[in-house]
Amino acid sequence: MAIWAAVVFAVLAAGCNALSTVLQRRAARTVPVSPRLRFGLIADLLHRAVWLAGMLMVLPAAAFQALALLLGPLSVVQPIFVLELPLALLIARVVLRGPTPARISPAGWIGVGLMVLGLATALGAAAPTGGRDYAPLSRWVLALIACVSVICLTVGAGLRRGAGSVRAACFGAAAAVGYALTAALLKDASHSWQHGGPAEFFTSWQSYGFAVSGVVALFMMENAMQSGPLTASQPVLTLGDALISLSLGVTLFNERVRAGWWLIPEAVGVGLVLWGAVLLSQVSLARDLATGQSGEPLSRSPRTRSRRRG
Repeated sequence: MAIWAAVVFAVLAAGCNALSTVLQRRAARTVPVSPRLRFGLIADLLHRAVWLAGMLMVLPAAAFQALALLLGPLSVVQPIFVLELPLALLIARVVLRGPTPARISPAGWIGVGLMVLGLATALGAAAPTGGRDYAPLSRWVLALIACVSVICLTVGAGLRRGAGSVRAACFGAAAAVGYALTAALLKDASHSWQHGGPAEFFTSWQSYGFAVSGVVALFMMENAMQSGPLTASQPVLTLGDALISLSLGVTLFNERVRAGWWLIPEAVGVGLVLWGAVLLSQVSLARDLATGQSGEPLSRSPRTRSRRRG
């Protein structure tokens, strides 16, 4: 019963995150691209009401995610968040198109089906089982070193490239690691709340750790959206978050997944999710999430577009 409740809460969290993503992307596409990491990007977005509304949706999303992680293993809960992409497109039909919903192409609906089928296939074949609710410090040290190293390497690789697909994919990979690490820290912090109450929660380093990693992940996601097309960043973010979360669940919390010949249907499921993510990121609504209303790339600032129209 608990595992199904965890799945329900995870889906609710994915829906809240999808709405948050649509609103944030609607605001982010109005900000011009910088050739460097923009540390002032968040400050610019704070002046946009739609971005603030998107950020408010993070609160119920975090609450639902914490409940899901309390009731189920990380390797079950976090992969469900691949549903954010199809949910975001369904929400974007209304939010980005006004009172008349836009159509999603047949390829887009195929992408939705592939992602749902792939997720069900991968989770069904892996059959993750819960382990411990918290991880010892020795395991956390190794996990933090590995995750921070990957983030630094991917950000460094992205900074060596100009705006475009490679840079967006690198920043998307860094965001994926950040979100997976945030979920793992949130699971550990939620255990502290459950067993020690608010006092233990607010004195636990994991509570401040997931806040920091969440901010880093958000910062990298915003820059990924600014750096290149959604077709480059979103598949990496979608699949990377799920796979890294699965790895952290196994290594940190002793969660178990099937191996042996079960790896074949698991790989097939992962491939279907990736295929669906690629298809969905190519539909017009997905491109609208990463471009201006006129379809011009984010690399052109509003001022440049004004000069062109003049």
